[in-house]
Amino acid sequence: MTEEETRCGYVAVVGRPNVGKSTLVNHILGQKLAITSRKPQTTRHNMLGIKTEGAVQAVYVDTPGLHKGGQTALNRFMNRSALTALKDIDVAIFVVDRMRWTDEDEMVFERIQYLTCPLIIAVNKADRLEDKSQLLAHLEWLATKLPNAQIVPVSALHGHNLETLERLVSEYLPVSEHFFPEDQITDRSSRFLAAEMVREKIMRQLGAELPYQITVEIEEFKQEGRILHIHALILVERDGQKKIIIGDKGERIKRIGQEARKDMEILFDSKIMLNLWVKVKSGWSDDERALRSLGYQEY
Repeated sequence: MTEEETRCGYVAVVGRPNVGKSTLVNHILGQKLAITSRKPQTTRHNMLGIKTEGAVQAVYVDTPGLHKGGQTALNRFMNRSALTALKDIDVAIFVVDRMRWTDEDEMVFERIQYLTCPLIIAVNKADRLEDKSQLLAHLEWLATKLPNAQIVPVSALHGHNLETLERLVSEYLPVSEHFFPEDQITDRSSRFLAAEMVREKIMRQLGAELPYQITVEIEEFKQEGRILHIHALILVERDGQKKIIIGDKGERIKRIGQEARKDMEILFDSKIMLNLWVKVKSGWSDDERALRSLGYQEY
């Protein structure tokens, strides 16, 4: 690559739910953009994470996990979003979990095996395996399954071997002008990021207790002097879910707000005044029109 040559392109990060895609994107970007939790299907929207280093701009597309089961409009939206991300991309990163291969991994494989762009398999949590011969056998099996792919063992959480992954990506990106300003890190609005941070704290605190039917809508986002005022509405489907989020004497919602505010203050570099409300909106997760009104639409 000559000094004048710039490279840029879209890199889809795909895989089944809860395999570490969002953690990987956050670590590559060097800051937290995509929300994470132990609960599968935490990521619901495609989101761009833009990394510009010198002449190379890699536009990572963090996607919802492709999954089986769950026949609501929300489930269909997430699968459609992930598949949409595979169109017009320059590189695909297929994230898999060291030794495990599930029906949902097979489902992703069936979609990506026909891609004509370069493919990288990122084998996540590889650092946790003490018996490296086991890993070697699994890598050989993956190589026979996707013979045209480059295989890179990584740790999304600890950043292990991500420089190898990024170097491969930059080599595969086409020669092109950059699509985004050098200092832009995402295509999503600040309101969207604020809503996702609230949703992350709910999922982290209530993963086992609460089903997926929660979403967050930002009703006010206003800077006044050095304080950013954010009013967030948490939508649930039943009264029982509302009680769980509020908690005993409001303790749970207070803790959700405190934790979300800490992350927001780092991201927005401002003092945050955060107000949270909970409202019951029955059936929103299986209502296409309600989903669109709440911002669930393909980009």
